[in-house]
Amino acid sequence: MEKDMTKGSPMKLILGFAVPLLFGLVFQQFYSMMDAVIVGHYLGVDALAAVGATGSVNFLIIGFCMGVCNGFAIPIAQEFGAKHEEQLKRFVANSVWLSVIFAVVITIVVSLLCRTILQVMRTPANIIDGSYSYIIIIFLGIPIVFLYNMTAAILRSLGDSKTPVVFLVMAAILNIFLDVFCIVVLKMNVNGAAVATVASQAVAGFSCLIYMWKKFTILKLSPEERRWNRDYAAKLCNMGIPMGLQYSITAIGSVILQSAVNSIGSSAVAAVTAGGKVSMFLMCPFDAMGSTMATYGGQNVGAGNLERVDKGLKSCSLLGLIYSMIALGAVFLFGKQMLLLFLDAGETQIIANAFSFLQINVLFYFPLALVNIVRFLIQGMGFSKLAVFAGAFEMLARGLAGFLLVPQFGFNAVRFANPLAWIFADIFLIPAFFHVRKKLALILNGQRADSDLSK
Repeated sequence: MEKDMTKGSPMKLILGFAVPLLFGLVFQQFYSMMDAVIVGHYLGVDALAAVGATGSVNFLIIGFCMGVCNGFAIPIAQEFGAKHEEQLKRFVANSVWLSVIFAVVITIVVSLLCRTILQVMRTPANIIDGSYSYIIIIFLGIPIVFLYNMTAAILRSLGDSKTPVVFLVMAAILNIFLDVFCIVVLKMNVNGAAVATVASQAVAGFSCLIYMWKKFTILKLSPEERRWNRDYAAKLCNMGIPMGLQYSITAIGSVILQSAVNSIGSSAVAAVTAGGKVSMFLMCPFDAMGSTMATYGGQNVGAGNLERVDKGLKSCSLLGLIYSMIALGAVFLFGKQMLLLFLDAGETQIIANAFSFLQINVLFYFPLALVNIVRFLIQGMGFSKLAVFAGAFEMLARGLAGFLLVPQFGFNAVRFANPLAWIFADIFLIPAFFHVRKKLALILNGQRADSDLSK
């Protein structure tokens, strides 16, 4: 069902769009957590560390793919807001062509370089084979990543945040059963977790594709509309590549930091993996807010209504502040119990390190909320290239921690690396939003003046 976000209460619209999206993200993180739970308890700390050691390089590549898909959806949301049906269809068709090209090229390149990347990251010798066998399967599933994320992004750009969630929940449940079957029954070790992830995401992707084709008449394309168009493809790349690079640039900092953690040893990797899994689960609302603001911003800029953009930013920031306080209380009360999902109670030092890592991160959740809300809003407003610089600021902060602070202060520096990155990003993003807002106001006022003169 299409949803027009250019009319009605911004707070109600944001909540109505974000809650189903949040539900899907929670399940997505839930089955990611279940990978770690099953691996940690059935295969041991080294296996958990092997999967965890791939986290940053996984985010580097898969994050780029997801960012590209979300960027491709921005012109679709803008044309939907502007009620330009023909242009919308051409953008959809060319986003499909581009997704196929990107998926094939990226899969080939990263599969060939996978082990070299892990070696450069100083992955500990006792876990590198497990890390490689896990991540190579994930990377061979990159076409599936594009399938789900592109179809889901198109549906969200048309205001439908519920349908992708339904299929994602279905995939999450399937993933848990496949995890147990592949790891416990088939004895596939960490390979089983990777196979389960790719297979379940394939189910979600094909389900979205079939639903989209059957239910959305606006996506019924003529042979002419399905043709490759260089101009439309160029505009899509202008949005998608910067958004993908934003994820990757951010991830480069994470790779540097992960390399520093790897140098401390597999126990430190296990602590960061466990603490990071809980933190990623708690961050789901911020991801939902970000995706919501990309669609909200795209539709309202397409409709030429910047006042609604301002109201949406204020409403979503308030939601981010409220949730940050709730998450803080939950971690300080139940954080250790959450970590026991991944670690045996006897691993006291690893649990202590993981808990301190989690505590420091959650203290700085509101700056993270602003990073997601403002960055995705800027992208939805059509300024993807500008938002890339926020990723560069995050990379700078994590690089500083990885190269200088961790060698000097050890695990204590690791705890503060993410908060430092979020604060650096906000220092850039908040002034950038006001710059973008001012620039768009001048453009829209000029268009209205020209329209008045033509009358």
